[in-house]
Amino acid sequence: MKENRQDGSTVLPQNHKDMNVKSIELMNKMRLFGMAEAFRTSLGSTIAENMTPDAFLSMLLNSEWDYRYTQMVNRLTKQAGFRYNAYMEDIDYDTPRNLNRNQLERLATLEFVRAGQDVFITGPTGTGKSTLAEALAHRACENGMRTYYASRRNS
Repeated sequence: MKENRQDGSTVLPQNHKDMNVKSIELMNKMRLFGMAEAFRTSLGSTIAENMTPDAFLSMLLNSEWDYRYTQMVNRLTKQAGFRYNAYMEDIDYDTPRNLNRNQLERLATLEFVRAGQDVFITGPTGTGKSTLAEALAHRACENGMRTYYASRRNS
C-alpha cells in the first residue's frame, strides 16, 4: 500500500524500498547502468505511476540502449585521437572553399567505407581539410566504426 502525502508525493512501504534498492544493485551487477539510472530517477518522480508496465519496461530498455550507444561513441572517439571536435552538421558551406554539399552529404553516408574505398581530401593550407576528415571520422564513430585520426604535420 502507498501512503499519499499532502504535497502529492507517495511513500512506498519499507519492503518496496528494499526491493527497489535490490533491483538497482542487481542492474548494476549486470552492468545495466543506463537502466539502473533510469529506474533510480523514476523512483524520485511520478514517471512510473503514469506508465503501463510495458511502457515502463520500454523506457528502461531505451535508457540502457542510449547509455550503451553513448559509451560506444565516447570510447571510439577517444581511441581515434581527434585533434578537433568536428561534426558534419557543423560544416559551413557558406565560406568560399568550393565545397560540394551534395558530395559531402554522400560521403557522410559512409558508403565508401563499407565498400572499402579511400577518400583523399586535398586543398590549400587552412581550407578545413583536417576538419572535414575528422567530421567524417566522427560520423563513422557514431555508426560504430573504429577510426584513427592522423595528420602529417610540417616540422
